[in-house]
Amino acid sequence: MQENSTNKYIRTSKGNNDECYTYRYAVEPLLEFLKAHKEKTIWCPFDTEKSEFVKVLKENNYKVTYSHIDYGQDFYKYEPKHFDLIISNPPFTNKTEMFKRILNFNKPFAILMSVLYLNDGTPYRLFKDIDLQLLLFPKRMTFKGQTYTNKINFMSCYFCKDFLPKQIIFRDFTNTNQLNLFKKGEQ
Repeated sequence: MQENSTNKYIRTSKGNNDECYTYRYAVEPLLEFLKAHKEKTIWCPFDTEKSEFVKVLKENNYKVTYSHIDYGQDFYKYEPKHFDLIISNPPFTNKTEMFKRILNFNKPFAILMSVLYLNDGTPYRLFKDIDLQLLLFPKRMTFKGQTYTNKINFMSCYFCKDFLPKQIIFRDFTNTNQLNLFKKGEQ
């Protein structure tokens, strides 16, 4: 996130790649699974009103509350008064601390994360007692604001709890035109 952040977890970030935003095409696949949560309030804890998560969810008549460190709402200290599930693209730095906090809420979630995180022992310890669910895609996502020179060198997926109808689901993106944005030089 931003260098002037007072969040002790974010400050430890190496580089400037934590403030990368999700394109609409990567949010839209969640809509299929949100039908079961129509009356629930969704918290987007790493998002502003400009976030595609907030926009897509509101456009589809979901109740959304959002927060962001730029508004003085540090995820590690802030919690909205009411929310039923969590959806967001958090900073990939300090993912273990982020997942620990999300798991402590004991609410359904869909969190965008690098698939490489599963290549570590920490997720085993974090998720071994829950039915972790994964929403996987056939292509690498690109992100607004990314500072990579070519392409993303890792796959991303949604890590979920009590959100999907089964543990692993494969989906394609619905708007494939947006997948080519990074190749055309838009970031």
